[in-house]
Amino acid sequence: MKYGRFISLEGGEGVGKSTNLQFIKQFLEDRKIPFVLTREPGGTGVAETIRGILLERQAEKLTEQTELLLMFAARAQHIQELILPALQQGSWVICDRFTDATYAYQGGGRNMDVQTIAWLENLVQGDLRPDLTFVFDAPIEIGMQRAKHRGELDRFEIEQLAFFERVRQTYLHRAALNPQRYKIIDASLPLIDVQKQLQRELDLL
Repeated sequence: MKYGRFISLEGGEGVGKSTNLQFIKQFLEDRKIPFVLTREPGGTGVAETIRGILLERQAEKLTEQTELLLMFAARAQHIQELILPALQQGSWVICDRFTDATYAYQGGGRNMDVQTIAWLENLVQGDLRPDLTFVFDAPIEIGMQRAKHRGELDRFEIEQLAFFERVRQTYLHRAALNPQRYKIIDASLPLIDVQKQLQRELDLL
């Protein structure tokens, strides 16, 4: 059986990942390609429980190390229980965020040691990496304005603009280092133009 493709969607707050996930879903359905839609942190019962801890604004402040380890704990469960089985069965996996988000948010945003993140990545994932990563990019002010219209902000969304600028620059830096895997999508454009960019990249698969 042919191994499935692994595609991740990345980007800061309010860049339209969820909306464009549905566009990709329709693309795959039209071509009768079996697929699984999932997200991080989350994707399984255990991982979704960890997601709740990570996103809720709690009285007890999570330490940066706790946050990082929880991210990888959720990811370990997600990979073993959902991602790998789906890929092995020939389904495509479309994931809203993956390890690039950890490099961007914990590495860039929180200024955590990148070597520590890389060590955890190798421990949890082995050689598993997305085949293709769409990085939805927009100026921070645009993304945050959109995010505010979604309702109550979570624990990450209340961070300062400087935090999100570091997140954005980390994504762009990683994309520049590996243009074969990363495709930058200008998410500041109207939705129809964003999806034209996506369509062009998907047609190449």
